[in-house]
Amino acid sequence: MAKIRTKIRLFVEGTLGDGQGIVVTKEQANYLFNVMRLKIGDNVLLFNGLDGEWQAEVVEAGKRAGKLACRVQTAPLKMPPDVWLLFASIKKARTVFIVEKATELGAARIMPVVTDFTNMDRIQIDRLRAYAMEATEQCGGTFIPEVTDLQKLSDLLDDWPKDRRIMFCDEGRDALPVAQALAGQAGGKWAIVIGPEGGFSPDEGERLRGMDQVTSATLGPRILRADTAAVAALTAWQSALGDWV
Repeated sequence: MAKIRTKIRLFVEGTLGDGQGIVVTKEQANYLFNVMRLKIGDNVLLFNGLDGEWQAEVVEAGKRAGKLACRVQTAPLKMPPDVWLLFASIKKARTVFIVEKATELGAARIMPVVTDFTNMDRIQIDRLRAYAMEATEQCGGTFIPEVTDLQKLSDLLDDWPKDRRIMFCDEGRDALPVAQALAGQAGGKWAIVIGPEGGFSPDEGERLRGMDQVTSATLGPRILRADTAAVAALTAWQSALGDWV
């Protein structure tokens, strides 16, 4: 079957494969058949974060229910680089922005953390996971990054894996510009650590700088908001060590 271009793309829970049938949810049926006005025989793109992207045909259409059938795979599952983003939770809208942009930029795992100066210690993880899924849906990705539960940074560092390097976004005077800090480094398992609006505490900075896995890097001469810093850091890392190279 020939591939047919369509702008309509959905995340689904079921397994995707040649001829596989997918029953859509009530909300998806409303979107497909009432909002987008698809009819039997029309096509939509599906992904589930595991089986790549598939072109599916509408085989049943109703106002509150419907069924799709997979016809041809349009893209394989493409895994991002093995890079985690650790960021201190901030105000709701800006936390959502970080999750959306980290998904688009290719983070494999998104990890909100509590630091000494964090001013938001409660977040709605289920909603953040939904935003990651929606961002994948919109940007054409086939892999949905894991969004982990809120954790204390100190607890994570206690059990930090020896084989995973850290790019510590450091506001200290001795940190090298990020391009210099990453020059000559190898890819593989990495994490990026972004501080809260008030920065890291002296104890946190000292601990991170003392870890063998850490490379300290500055993101430039200007102080960036936490959400801007997350985008800048992921962009710089991808350009140096990720799948933009």
